[in-house]
Amino acid sequence: MTTDAIAKRGERPWAAMGALALLLLALVVAALLSAPPARSQGEGGARYVGVASCAGSTCHGRMEGDGTVVRQDELMKWQEPSTPGGAHSRAWAVLQGSRSQFIARNLGIGDPARAPMCLGCHSTAGTARAVPAEDGVGCESCHGPAGGWIASHYAGISATADPDREMREKHLANLRAGLRKLEDPVVRAGVCVDCHFGAAGEGQFVTHRIMAAGHPRISFELDLFSSLQAHHHEDSDYGWRKFGASGARTDHVQMWAVGQATALERSLSLFQSRRGTEGMFPEFYFLDCHSCHRRIYDQAKPVKTSVDNPGRGAIPEGMPPYNDENLIMLAAAARVAAPALAEQLSARTAAFHKAMTVDRASAVAAAAQLGQTVSALKSAFASRGFSGADAFTLVDAIAAKATSDRFTDYAGSQQAVMGIDTLLNAMVSSGRVTVGAAAGIRADIDRAYTSVKDPNAYKPTDFQTSFGSAVSAIRALR
Repeated sequence: MTTDAIAKRGERPWAAMGALALLLLALVVAALLSAPPARSQGEGGARYVGVASCAGSTCHGRMEGDGTVVRQDELMKWQEPSTPGGAHSRAWAVLQGSRSQFIARNLGIGDPARAPMCLGCHSTAGTARAVPAEDGVGCESCHGPAGGWIASHYAGISATADPDREMREKHLANLRAGLRKLEDPVVRAGVCVDCHFGAAGEGQFVTHRIMAAGHPRISFELDLFSSLQAHHHEDSDYGWRKFGASGARTDHVQMWAVGQATALERSLSLFQSRRGTEGMFPEFYFLDCHSCHRRIYDQAKPVKTSVDNPGRGAIPEGMPPYNDENLIMLAAAARVAAPALAEQLSARTAAFHKAMTVDRASAVAAAAQLGQTVSALKSAFASRGFSGADAFTLVDAIAAKATSDRFTDYAGSQQAVMGIDTLLNAMVSSGRVTVGAAAGIRADIDRAYTSVKDPNAYKPTDFQTSFGSAVSAIRALR
């Protein structure tokens, strides 16, 4: 998500859409990044076959969503020209726009539509040379190269006495053949985060230099982004195929929590790698933007332009801290879902922030320690289910003083708004809150989004006020 996406956030009406209840956030295409993810086990050397292989009218290319098992109009939704659901298909096309051309000129990389720096995330062709770059981010960027599983995937269901069981076994066979298990939050997060957050590979990391050239800042929230890109309904067929039970559905709270842990895990991993530096400088991508990007005053009466953040310890004035937007959310989730690890996370977070003031070697060592705790939290979240009641408890944890006092920067505050929005979605999809009740507090949520609409106008105290109002509205639904 980018600043432009936040600016559009309040323009869409609140609506529920089955188990993916809140299609709320309009992403600007120029900011959309998704792409060839890290290869899963058994996928090495697999063959890409391209979007056209999915486009038949007997597969996913229908004009109406009237299929008996799946909608079968998924390609049309992927190509939708005006909604977030069609953004992946437009990812390569935006490279021909004026903004992309401006960024490319600043970077001196030539045509952005052919530059490896851009194609790594704006087209499946960034790694799958056999598919057309013009397809943008195609089906296989998310579902995996289909050469090994497409034949079994489109094979029909026979006239058996137990078609649900057959659908389930067919899906498991497809997974063994290389289809990615996107219903698993850990797998899905690993697929999305490569470009929606960053990866070690070339063309999959938006550096501070690229942002300075004009590229939007990168931010990521797994469950909300998944809802925006869903091309299907979660019905009983979906439950049988993906989870082995007709009533089973995506656990949106779990998806949110695993996504937060995965983003931070990736951030710390990249920080420890060669990505952590840029020439003689640190890679500023990892640091809190607003610690440096503030107004400068030169006058007799001093004006304090920073806000103290209790979660970062005694960082010397003028020294930029680590961007802890996901750390803040993770701390709240840990207190609710993995209290045994919450204290360790707090201690290692403080040690990491302190080590950042010493030298790079100390910071890298502390990042490795913190990363171990984050990985343990990801596993803990992935191994437990979350309920609608947990969603309310997590809203309380995010709004608690220990957490809300840390909303001193734009990025962390943006994550907080997306977090409560996602948790409200989970309350609706779990039946804890009605669609009408959630729609009734939409204005409160939108005001919180407005307070993080423009990073240049962001004011911590104003945000905390609007955020508090949104939280109070959600609590009233309990």
